[in-house]
Amino acid sequence: MIPEEHKEHLKSELQKLEKPVRIVMFTQEFECEYCAQTRRLLEELASLTDKIKVDVYDFVANSDKAKEYGIDKVPGLAIMGEKDYGVRFYGLPYGYEFQTLIEAIAVVSRGWTDLAGQTKEKLKQVKVPVHIQVFVSLTCPFCSMSAVLAYKFAMENDLIRTDVVEVGEFPPLAVKYAVMGVPKTVINDQKEFVGAVPEDMFLEHLLLVASQENRAV
Repeated sequence: MIPEEHKEHLKSELQKLEKPVRIVMFTQEFECEYCAQTRRLLEELASLTDKIKVDVYDFVANSDKAKEYGIDKVPGLAIMGEKDYGVRFYGLPYGYEFQTLIEAIAVVSRGWTDLAGQTKEKLKQVKVPVHIQVFVSLTCPFCSMSAVLAYKFAMENDLIRTDVVEVGEFPPLAVKYAVMGVPKTVINDQKEFVGAVPEDMFLEHLLLVASQENRAV
């Protein structure tokens, strides 16, 4: 899955990981077209460094584990550092989305984000659950930017959870959320926008949803 000519460069990048990373994958080989490829990719990646550990569970046989991690489809990945930051990826993280996986691993390994101080303070003030879904495709060069930004938001507040979804593998979701272009971001099924937006604009969308949820409580 990982070309030999890229492995050396990848090894040097993975050497920069600060703390161990655990990737919990849920699979269902007989009904999931991309599960075997995803598993193989993760195992190849883990073989390049002792900082990444991959645990694999069956989505049906280990349904209690899937519920514990909030995984509702396969292939589903929970990417964790010292704690579970609510960072999830659904689908095969290949093409441009391989970079999303690598950046997610790097940021959870650090345990801190490079978001602006003002952004961090505002995210800490969110007091209601926020579910961010970022729909991406393997051929989208701009999707990783939105996906990783959403992951960083999740890292700043335990009430924020981010799912990055490779939309081509989940047609029902593409229909449900009318995904005509990527990246498409949906927050709590209330607010949605298409395209890679700056940090401050993404934050504004999230805070608007959070304030609406607050008023509804």
